[in-house]
Amino acid sequence: MQNYFNYFTEIEERFQQRRGSLLMLSTLDWALIETWREAGIPLEAVLRGIDNAFDKHDARAQRSGGRMRKVNGLAWCAQSVMEAVEQAMEAAIGANPRGASSGSGAAQQGSGFEAERVARYLEENAGAVLTAALRPPADTVATEVAERLRALATTLRAEPAASLEELDRTLTMLEEKLVAALLTEASEQELTALREQATRELAPYRGKMQAVQIKQVTTQFLQKKLLEARRLPRMSLFYMSLDDM
Repeated sequence: MQNYFNYFTEIEERFQQRRGSLLMLSTLDWALIETWREAGIPLEAVLRGIDNAFDKHDARAQRSGGRMRKVNGLAWCAQSVMEAVEQAMEAAIGANPRGASSGSGAAQQGSGFEAERVARYLEENAGAVLTAALRPPADTVATEVAERLRALATTLRAEPAASLEELDRTLTMLEEKLVAALLTEASEQELTALREQATRELAPYRGKMQAVQIKQVTTQFLQKKLLEARRLPRMSLFYMSLDDM
């Protein structure tokens, strides 16, 4: 069973492998992965969808003598991923995306998510949140989030066997709370510009994505850009750097 915390990196590596060259995923791509994760789509289904999409692309490229354009975004695989999900459901082979049955110990052992390293990650994020230049009401919320992060770090050191999946859900909630405050703080001009940017970047993939997907990805894109503009960290354990691990 795939480690719960490998969801993002496994998808990134498979996409790069099938594309045949290194291409850093864009903010739009990461937003799409996050919508899959939040929807509970099994990693196996996403990887199968990516493979199916590239299999079809490679077959067409071979028939056309290699004149097909390179795939430049993960969103190009979105329709194929949803087809793979439907096939998995029909065959009753869908996996539990949380991997909860394996227990917290299995998630931590040898994975780089040891309690002390995670605690340091939480404290570093708390510091970054506190030093960000924010206007009301975001500044007050940021202080509350930083205090909560430090409290979580203290608890984790005292109870190192705590569930990392449960911790990650708490971190996601804290990020959502902070983003809600940023949406209130942001100007109308900033939000309009970000939505227009999302629309432009999504344009080549609209035919391969359902309306609900487009809406979800746009929302994720907007949230990520708000955080980046204020140099605020992502909270999820998915974003622990390899150096921390």
